[in-house]
This record gives sequence, C-alpha cells and structure tokens, in this order.
Amino acid sequence: MPGLTLTLSGDDNLALAQRIVPKLTALTCELLEKAPAQTMIIVRFMPHAQWFIENRSLVEYARNSFRLEVTITEETNTKAQKARYQRAAYELLAEEIGNLHPHSNIHIIDCPGTSYSYGGVTQEYRFQHG
Repeated sequence: MPGLTLTLSGDDNLALAQRIVPKLTALTCELLEKAPAQTMIIVRFMPHAQWFIENRSLVEYARNSFRLEVTITEETNTKAQKARYQRAAYELLAEEIGNLHPHSNIHIIDCPGTSYSYGGVTQEYRFQHG
C-alpha cells in the first residue's frame, strides 16, 4: 500500500486536488506496480508566504512548488522503477501546477515491512501469510 502525501504551494484548491489525485494514483500504480484500492493520497496546501527555499518565500520567487512523499515497503521496487517514477511524477506535477521552482521534490520513503501496515496488519505479515 503506498501512502502519498502531496504538499502544494498556494491556497486550498479542491479542483486542483481532484484533478491531480486520479492521475497521480494511476501513475503510482503503473510505474511502482501498486494496487489502486490500496493507494492513499493526502493533499495539503501551504501558502506561498510560508514556503521557503534559500531563506526566500515562494512569494519572492513568484513561483509554485510541491513536495511529494511516497511511502512504500522497502525492497518492493527497484532503483530503476523509482527513478522512472520520480521523473514521470515530476513531469505530471509540473504540467498540472505550472511555474515550478526547480527545488520542487519527490521523496520516496522505503519503510521496513515490519514498520508499515494498514488495517492493523504489517506488510511483513501480509508477505509471510499472503
């Protein structure tokens, strides 16, 4: 089950979130070979004035930004899969958001199977008893 947290610069924008979520879910499931029914995305918005890069706010840069954190169970994806995903996700978000600061970033978090669960059952248990 991948858990994604997407933080976008700007004010709350439900239309933008609803446009991005299905595309990001499809991309995640395709490139990282995950199940859509087990893919969770949380979308948050952070005002430009409260987002800083090199001590300057995005207001000063007159740019947008994002941070995408993707939690997956370690050893379930290769380096090549993660690299392809990072490129494709960046391109998708750049197209959807526009005017990106180049430091917009994606962080894939490989979590041990014993430390990651849903429904109260660890991924390691699911692997061993699946």
